[in-house]
Amino acid sequence: MDKDAVKKVVIIGSGPAGYTAAIYAARANLEPVIYEGFFSGPAGGQLMTTTDVENFPGFPVGVTGPELMEHFKKQAIRFGSICLMEDVVSIDLSARPFSIKGNQSKFLAHSVIIATGAMAKRLDIPGTRDNEFWNKGVSACAVCDGAIPIFRNKDLYVVGGGDAACEEAMFLTKYASKVYLVHRRDELRASKIMAERAMKHPKIEVLWNSVVEVVEGENIVNSVTVKNVKTNELSKRAAGGLFFAVGHVPNTAFLANQVDLLETGYIKVKPGTTQTNIEGVFAAGDVQDYVYRQAITAAGSGCMAALEAERYLTSIEIH
Repeated sequence: MDKDAVKKVVIIGSGPAGYTAAIYAARANLEPVIYEGFFSGPAGGQLMTTTDVENFPGFPVGVTGPELMEHFKKQAIRFGSICLMEDVVSIDLSARPFSIKGNQSKFLAHSVIIATGAMAKRLDIPGTRDNEFWNKGVSACAVCDGAIPIFRNKDLYVVGGGDAACEEAMFLTKYASKVYLVHRRDELRASKIMAERAMKHPKIEVLWNSVVEVVEGENIVNSVTVKNVKTNELSKRAAGGLFFAVGHVPNTAFLANQVDLLETGYIKVKPGTTQTNIEGVFAAGDVQDYVYRQAITAAGSGCMAALEAERYLTSIEIH
């Protein structure tokens, strides 16, 4: 491997965290290489499947997710970032420089920033799969998709029982005629305040001890069949959409447990930093943030990771 294949910093993952890290690293003359992803998901991360983004500062009339990510990417490239539309298939953090292998390329790196994000969990319910009604009335992000016209003034269903499910349900009340929270148990897992808020909302009804058996429609969702797990009674109900709110899975499988993870699978970082347990390896965005999961916080942690990587490289006299 020639010397040009040894990089100061390699960034794995795009989206707000990865691209922001690239912008800061490139402006610091670190000449970052960023693996944007390909088969694992669209370059740009979860925002590539988001319609209007109205809460990102600097866009008073809103911006689409793909357009926002295109701005991020162009800014990273402007300062010299090398963007590769590849997935990282393996990484070796046991020796220095670290070894990173993509679908088509291979690099050694003095530092690594992991910004691979997290994917929303989906239950395997007939009608909700990729080639069925996914993105045609089935979603895993109410904040992203709830305002889409197909959901307005319709009965909507949220699957889940935690804080996220309650938040999603309450958000959807802005647009739905009614929101049904489908939970397989007889008590919500959400915090007491969130559960009470959801149950007291006049537009929300909790379907206890229930699961969704099938989602049906023509071009878009128009019905769900709900089963009571105690009585086995089935009821087919009119529906404009279904939203999964059953958690997220951080994209860390490729790391093969080489960095410390929390029990939930998120990368463990030192409080107030993006530092992992391996010196020179940093984690930014939703792959380590299980609390906020917002574009703006992901971008902020991407900035932190780049600054910390720069300081680390200076400390080992890599300029």
